[in-house]
Amino acid sequence: MPYLGSMDRYHAVRFYENEKSLSHIVAEFLREGLSAGKPGIVVATPSQRASIVRELIAACVDVVRLQRSGDLVLLDAERMLSTFMTDGKPDATAFRNRMTDVIKQACRERANCTVRIYGQMVDVLWKHGEHDAAIRLEMLWNQLANTQVFSLLCGYAMGHFYKDASVDHIRGQHTHVISADGTAAAVA
Repeated sequence: MPYLGSMDRYHAVRFYENEKSLSHIVAEFLREGLSAGKPGIVVATPSQRASIVRELIAACVDVVRLQRSGDLVLLDAERMLSTFMTDGKPDATAFRNRMTDVIKQACRERANCTVRIYGQMVDVLWKHGEHDAAIRLEMLWNQLANTQVFSLLCGYAMGHFYKDASVDHIRGQHTHVISADGTAAAVA
């Protein structure tokens, strides 16, 4: 059963209650792409990366081979943020340059290469109370989609939302919301 469908160039969000359920959805998103020859990039915290890798291995994905070939790239969210954050805000040029380099590296000159990316950087910013920076980063991802081909899945811990308006504001930056069972619904 396809969790997230075969759509390219979309920006989905999953509001999650626990990392294990999120990891399962992310692993399925990546596995679908990897099995179709599409590279995957994970930008997450160490614990989330480890959980995603466990889920991929449980799904019989050869993570070591994919990492060696460059088809699966695992990056640290905090380190990535440090490459483009300036004075507590994402720098648009630095973000575009850094993520374009990562995407091109994963594609390795392949034609028609749509990378599947799971990004936890916005969640990291949100958890640190840097809400404006998280929203700005979502906007930068949307701008990057005008020049790079990728499908992006973001995750936000539900425990960090205290007002429904925050959830609505985040939803507004995405094309799809992912349900607990992994199905995608277009944002109205």
